[in-house]
Amino acid sequence: MANLIVAGAAGRMGRLLIALASRDPAHKIAGAIEARGNRAVGSDAGELAGVGALGVKITDDYASLARPDTVTLDFTTAAASMEHLEAASKAGAAIVIGSTGFTPEMEKRARELAGKTRTVIAPNMSIGVNVLAKIVAEVAAILPDFDAEIIEIHHRTKIDAPSGTALSLGKAIASARGVDFATNAVFGREGNTGVRPASKIAVLAIRAGDAIGDHTVIFGGDGERLELIHRAQSRDSLARGALRAAGWLIDRKPGLYTMRDVLGI
Repeated sequence: MANLIVAGAAGRMGRLLIALASRDPAHKIAGAIEARGNRAVGSDAGELAGVGALGVKITDDYASLARPDTVTLDFTTAAASMEHLEAASKAGAAIVIGSTGFTPEMEKRARELAGKTRTVIAPNMSIGVNVLAKIVAEVAAILPDFDAEIIEIHHRTKIDAPSGTALSLGKAIASARGVDFATNAVFGREGNTGVRPASKIAVLAIRAGDAIGDHTVIFGGDGERLELIHRAQSRDSLARGALRAAGWLIDRKPGLYTMRDVLGI
């Protein structure tokens, strides 16, 4: 049984994780946390998630909950996730992070900390998206002369762009083709951009309505086009992937893992 601590317990993903985990005998809600000053602090996590009282009060003190026998599920913000990872690494607590918007400096620090405990960091916990990333890399290698373009659509309240998933897809293409993503990435276009350079990997972010998350990867050749699409129909896919990662992580050795490690692909 995984003893789960849910970070961001009052948020949409936090409440969904609590609701799903409370119905699964393989998981136990051992703790719930929120930011200091959040009005949900002190509330019962189960009642807030709509599943009835669980006897787990939401707290703002993560360090007091983190232990080696716990797995934290963190879909908060990059800054909050870094604080939780710092505390988890000191306590030897396992942690699954699905937050996005990390700066290069944060990513470097996260890699340093993650190796000190059991950690899964993934911009998208959906099983389908991670299968897409594997397929995209294979196609990129098979079709090296095809132009690669990525389009992502998310809800209007998402605060970072492009999505972490879109960036990970771009990096998968770059790696498969043996080029550096940072120097070959194009983020949107405007004005007289000239002829498209063959090596570029373009990423376009769209924010509209309540879209959960759509990702389309286009490989354009002469006279033909291949499109690979994943559409998230609900946040359940992200939550179920995170719960799967938590169960997988319990008995692992300290290290940084991805969802592809979890899925064995």
